[in-house]
Amino acid sequence: MSAPVRPLRRLPSTLVNRIAAGEVVERPASAVKELVENAIDAGAQRIAVVLKDGGRSFISVVDDGVGMSPEELQLAVERHCTSKLPDDDLNDIRTLGFRGEALPSIASVSRFVITSRPAGADTAWSLEIEGGMKSAPRPAAHPPGTRVEVRDLFFATPARLKFLKEPRSESGHVADALRRLAMAHPSIAFRLESEERTLFDLPAANPSLLGKADAARLARLATIMGREFADNALAIDANREGFRLTGFAGLPTLNRPTGQHQYLFVNGRPVRDKLLAGAVRGAYQDFLARDRHPMVALFLEAPTEMVDVNVHPAKTEVRFRDAGIVRGLIVGALRTALSAAGHRASTTVADAALGAFRPHTGHATALPFGRGGNGLTASLPPRGLAEAAAEFMAPFAEPSARVEAPPSEAANGSDNAYPLGVARAQLHETYIVAQTAGGVVIVDQHAAHERLLHEKLKNQLESQGVKRQALLLPEVVEVGEDGARRLAQRAAELAEMGLVLEPFGLGAVVVRETPALLGEADIQGLVRDLADELAELGDHLSLKEKVEDVCGTLACHTSVRAGRRLTVEEMNALLRQMEATPHSGQCNHGRPTYVELKLADIERLFGRR
Repeated sequence: MSAPVRPLRRLPSTLVNRIAAGEVVERPASAVKELVENAIDAGAQRIAVVLKDGGRSFISVVDDGVGMSPEELQLAVERHCTSKLPDDDLNDIRTLGFRGEALPSIASVSRFVITSRPAGADTAWSLEIEGGMKSAPRPAAHPPGTRVEVRDLFFATPARLKFLKEPRSESGHVADALRRLAMAHPSIAFRLESEERTLFDLPAANPSLLGKADAARLARLATIMGREFADNALAIDANREGFRLTGFAGLPTLNRPTGQHQYLFVNGRPVRDKLLAGAVRGAYQDFLARDRHPMVALFLEAPTEMVDVNVHPAKTEVRFRDAGIVRGLIVGALRTALSAAGHRASTTVADAALGAFRPHTGHATALPFGRGGNGLTASLPPRGLAEAAAEFMAPFAEPSARVEAPPSEAANGSDNAYPLGVARAQLHETYIVAQTAGGVVIVDQHAAHERLLHEKLKNQLESQGVKRQALLLPEVVEVGEDGARRLAQRAAELAEMGLVLEPFGLGAVVVRETPALLGEADIQGLVRDLADELAELGDHLSLKEKVEDVCGTLACHTSVRAGRRLTVEEMNALLRQMEATPHSGQCNHGRPTYVELKLADIERLFGRR
């Protein structure tokens, strides 16, 4: 049965505000974000947020910004009243807020009090709103700045309350929103309290750093993202056609299982944008497995006329007039920084290695450099330092290959000249031990050679094409009917990459030539992996568009694998190639190719320091 037709009418302003609140205020974190953005726009240097019951029963945001007169207070809680569009130009937005919707929307679904005092004024003024009903301003006691109190959020729209999570979860959302704003504004102090407990207290940047934007920003990021990020971050600063990208990107070996540690900002505004996230993923795809994600904090400054921030009520998404410029800028800047990093690997790798040797009482230690890419867990019972030291030295007692430095190298002190040192031993036909001027380097020979081959394949493909070698006996590989079809469809593209194959009966292909660089490759594993790779790529992408993935798959099946004994010449040649090759600090899956242990750290293990 259809509803009766009724005449048109104008909705009451209270209901209009509640509808707007439904778009702008999804949860307590949304309210806090809007109020803190107002404080930042007001020039605040200190912002304090207090929560109770996860923000459901009480939110307080206090700032020391410019404050408002009683006349401005009355306007501030009316819809579409703002001081942030002086020329009424939505194409020239230079503030975080601009619609004038936040205060009236929040006030329409809560018991709301705002108190403010302009600098130089004799008194503050306070105004109350309950469920959209506004009182007249009255004098109040308050220092210069503004205080907003929100009680019983969503009491006027109880259905929304059913969708809120438990208080700790809501507090976590508030903390995340506040941290993102704090990252973009290191000159402002931020404090968050919940249930009378301080969740974080971020001081403003040290005055000595305020003139050094990168240093101030990195100090703030270190506080929020961790010291390990700051120690393993690459500075980003690039320009393209009026856009500027700054910030910091973590080394590939410092990675996480999810993308929640990727922070992106546009003109100081935290955003969750698929274009930007996709560009970051594309820049790192050559260095990380698909289930691992880099840590980054990137700040894009865009001409206001080239970006639309008015496409989402919560202002968490943006639209660019030319998305290609932005994507190219991000991918190019990140790849340039990663290339400049050379063979550098994350310091967390060495820390984890040293931690495994130190006395401790835990039952398991997770090492981030296991072959599975997700960490190798080893059960380590409590032990004394002597036992740990004995176990540490045990592998060195009987190396797979003992290496004495040639007289010329020993005389010239070659380990001082080479960043990765001079090879001294090979352990378990898998790890090369090299001596440097300041410590010891342990290299995973397969992971290192995999990266070197990957880079050579890319260079050959970009220059004159990958050189091929014919197999004396062509090899037949069973890949299933679908796999054989996909490989046959891409045969011409694969041939450009050095792999010549053709259909062979039902569900199989025959391989006749392989990339010369691969030597004695695992052809069966290589072709099966490529068939799986093509299934994921789909038919609409060319292999050249996914050259990083395909080259990585080819390189993974190289002949220098774990279990092969190397000569001293081969070991030192591998070290020298690593030093000269971009990205050689990690393999194609984001795992480190080597671990460096400083002599000072080793001496601490033995109580010498």
